[in-house]
Amino acid sequence: MTGDADATRIAVTGAGGRMGREVLEAAAIREDVAVGLAVNRTPTDPVAGVDVADAARLDDLIADAGGDAHADVLVDFTGPESAVEYAETAAEAGVAVVTGTTGFDSGGTARLCAASEAVPLLRSSNFARGVAALRRAVRDAVAAVPGYDVEVTETHHNGKRDAPSGTARTLLDDVEGVREELAGSDALDRRVNGREGDAPRSPGEIGVHARRAGDVTGEHEVLLAGNRETLSLTHRAGDRGVFAEGALDAAAWLAGRDPGWYEFDDVLGGGRDGGAATAEDAAR
Repeated sequence: MTGDADATRIAVTGAGGRMGREVLEAAAIREDVAVGLAVNRTPTDPVAGVDVADAARLDDLIADAGGDAHADVLVDFTGPESAVEYAETAAEAGVAVVTGTTGFDSGGTARLCAASEAVPLLRSSNFARGVAALRRAVRDAVAAVPGYDVEVTETHHNGKRDAPSGTARTLLDDVEGVREELAGSDALDRRVNGREGDAPRSPGEIGVHARRAGDVTGEHEVLLAGNRETLSLTHRAGDRGVFAEGALDAAAWLAGRDPGWYEFDDVLGGGRDGGAATAEDAAR
């Protein structure tokens, strides 16, 4: 195990992937977290001095025969199906879960919600503090200029699978949430992905654009336009390390908390009062 004896013990899944490696490398230079276990589904050489085990053995590795957990928090950046399986394994062992995986369908989200009834579970589409600030700015801007057209554009590396990105979907949820508060049941937001042919903008439309190119870490822009003016709110991530650091901040914060569903805003002090959300709230 790496790190200080009093540090939060983490288990890292997908240790051979882009984000798994970033998490292990970031953890190696922190004193508040200690890597107790790293797993991957394919054979992987040690990462940041940590041996990587076969993910098929996670059930046996995460807790001993007596049920004592070898980690406080599982940190996951894998894929929707594997993330759900890992979360369920962690919940059975009494280990909290932090996941930055995106692309869950309704069934996967429901299974994560069920796991959050047993252990604290924090899911975020983006662990950059700047994105948390962007989300707050977007909500304020949409409220300040009701009726303005909104377009959301995201750009990622050419290997990213889900489109639009989880962060873009979160930003869209924020925009629609504010508009619904302002217009109530009369809100008629409709997401339109890209444009082709004869495609004029219609009332209540939110344009969504996903670009995949090169090795772009992540860029998100929310454009608001109307009344002969435009407002552009943008976040760019310089490298994946910012996401790894945020996930480790979340892990250190989540350890020891009550079971329930948490969000990154809770870590930053901008979340709900009174603790975790219920599973029913999380599924909405």
